[in-house]
Amino acid sequence: MSLGDKFGHKADELGGKAKEAAGRATGDEELTGEGQNDQAKAGVKKAAEDIKDSVGEAGDKLKNAFKKD
Repeated sequence: MSLGDKFGHKADELGGKAKEAAGRATGDEELTGEGQNDQAKAGVKKAAEDIKDSVGEAGDKLKNAFKKD
């Protein structure tokens, strides 16, 4: 995962937390839900990137294991 992706996911997560807090402070259940949803989406994106990175690393290890010197 690139550094830009990491910052983007963290920004989405923090934005969601801010929305959730604002919704709770104002009693706006819809805004609270939007904030929670934004946080969940950021978590899913991060998990998908982590899986993609793990698969790539595993592929590299396999390729190197069968590489002829």
